[in-house]
This record gives sequence, C-alpha cells and structure tokens, in this order.
Amino acid sequence: MKKWADKFVIGLTGNIGTGKSVVRRMLEHLGAYGIDADALSHRAMAKGAPAYEPIVEAFGRYVLDKDGEIDRAKIARLVFADTDALAQLEGIIHPLVEQAVDLIVKRSTQKVVVIEAIKLLESKLADYCDNIWVVYSPPEIQLHRLTNLRGMHEKDARQRISSQIPQENRLARASVVIKNVSTFEDTWRQVTTAWQRHVPVGEAVNIPASQPVRLSLGEVNVVRANPRQADEIKDVFNNLGGTGRESTREEIMAAFGEKAFMLLQVEKTPMGLLGWQVENLVSRTIDILLDPALPPAQYLPIMIREMERAANNLQCEISLIFAPQNLAMHDALWNSLGYELRTPDQLNSRAWQEAAQESQSTNTKMFFKQLRLDRILRPI
Repeated sequence: MKKWADKFVIGLTGNIGTGKSVVRRMLEHLGAYGIDADALSHRAMAKGAPAYEPIVEAFGRYVLDKDGEIDRAKIARLVFADTDALAQLEGIIHPLVEQAVDLIVKRSTQKVVVIEAIKLLESKLADYCDNIWVVYSPPEIQLHRLTNLRGMHEKDARQRISSQIPQENRLARASVVIKNVSTFEDTWRQVTTAWQRHVPVGEAVNIPASQPVRLSLGEVNVVRANPRQADEIKDVFNNLGGTGRESTREEIMAAFGEKAFMLLQVEKTPMGLLGWQVENLVSRTIDILLDPALPPAQYLPIMIREMERAANNLQCEISLIFAPQNLAMHDALWNSLGYELRTPDQLNSRAWQEAAQESQSTNTKMFFKQLRLDRILRPI
C-alpha cells in the first residue's frame, strides 16, 4: 500500500555536484512540490533542534563552533573519513528527516511531489516513491562544480566524490536518468520529456492564476513565468534592471535553475518582475523590478501578495524580501504589507539566518514577514 496514496512522488537523487537541485527546480516549474531532504537534515542539526544533543553526545563538543552551533564543515570532514562515524550520524538524522518529509508531503496541496536526497536510495524514502530519477554528471564536471561554483578545496571535493557510492549503482535503480552535462536548455528538454512520459496526466495542478485587477493604466495581471518566457524576462531585465549591461537568454535560462519569476503585466505588456526562490521552507525574493511609470504603492503589493500566496501554498515559514534602495525607501508600503526591516542576525532561526546571508546583496535592504507560526523540526 502506498504511503501517500493521494500523491505521485518522484524520488530525485544523484551524487554530489551532479545538479540535483537544478533538476528539482525544473520539476517545480512544471508543477511539482519540491522537498530538499538534505536541507532538512541541516535543520535537524541546528541548536535546539532534535538531532543537536544526540550529535554532540556522540561526537563531542569538538564539532561545535564559537556560537555553540554544530559546525557542518567539521563534522563533514570527520564522517567522510570514517564510515562508522558516517553511519552513526545518519542513524541520528535520517529518522528525523523522514518524519519531517512525511509531514510536509501530507500537507502539500500539489499532487506531484519531488523529494531530493543524496542518500535517497540508502533510506526508507526510496520505498515510498513512485519514480526514481537519477541525475548524472561525469566526475570532471562534478569536480568543476564543487571547486569553481561552491568554492570547495580540491582535496576536499575529491574526497567527497570518492566517498559516495559509484554513480552506476544509482543508475541501476533509476526510472529516469537526467544527464546534466551541458546547457540548461538541454537538461530542461530532458526533464520536460520525462515529465510528459512518466507523470500521470492531470496529476500536476498548479495554484490557480491570480485574478486580474483594473487600475488607472488598465488591466493588471501577475503571470508565473516558465522557461518558455525567457525572452520576455530578458527584455524586462534589460529595460528596467539599470545594471548597464545586457542580460542574455542563456543567462535567464540558467537563472531558472535557481529561482522562479513572476511577470507584472499591464494590458498584457510586461512592466514589472519579481524573481524569487523557496529553499528550506524560506521564501526569498531576490529581484524586484518595477517600471518607473507605475506607482509602487499601487502595483508592488499586487506582485508581493501573489508571491505570498504561492509561498503559503509551498508551506513557507517566512518571507524575506531584498528590496533595492529605490523601493526600500517606501516604509509605509512595507508596513502595510506586514513586513519589518531586519538584518540577518536579527532572525531567530539558524536556517533563516543562513538563507538571508546567502541571498542578500549590496545596495539592498531586507524585509521580514512570518507567514506561519508552526515550524518543521522544532525542538522535541
């Protein structure tokens, strides 16, 4: 009997540096609800979370940083050099992550769920999946991504790659193999083809589109864009971005591997854009562009509320908005939307702080809003 009878569940796995998260986001663009099980394992280790005390008891206070948090880099060096230590750590974390995944899947309103986990095939989660999708990249591409994109030392990167099971072992279990070896567009074609072939027709239902609003300049719609609208998004960046350089279609397509876009259309003409991502149950709005002809007090809330509607559907705990200076100055507007000006260190969760530190860029101000009070992996 299926564990989640009303859901079609894709288990997504692959070795480190193969691009699993990019494929998960592609599936999200197609209508799936995405869960990053590895990010949940980081939450489980946070100070006050259920795995914290068992890990400290098992490995000693050596693994703590100056703030008393578990230093993930330290414990990674320890366990990836000792298979018994790795098994001990996984024995603490995996049951907690499975509980969290179960809760999130049950609460999801989407009928298709994708669970990304590097240890999927070594856990019970694989038994609950309808499809197993494996992402493959050759070792030289894995090494390049780890050293050039993640800034990992080559020695550490090679150790992480060699410590994992051979990719061939994963491929043998796969319903679908995605070869993430060249461009985003090539990978996108593989994902969409596999989606059409394997996901039952009618299972993937997106949130209903927003209702149009009529303002002084005409009918206003917020459209959730997909990679097929890359050229429209490129034009908005080039017309409104003010960076002094031209964005390319290839750059926009690559950005879809990290985030989603919403287009604000006035009489079907794109006049605003919001780029956002959901990671680890945190909504992060990174790009906000609005045509100078549009009063922010009237038009910005339309995009923000649509983003929040989607974020609530994705079970987000908080919304972080990184506003450029020209929009951050509208204090009354942000207050009316329920946002407070914060700095990353003023957030009361390690996962929230890390999301903020990772996303905030220069010349932006961060606004915070809590979307719900209940939390995943709260202290036991």
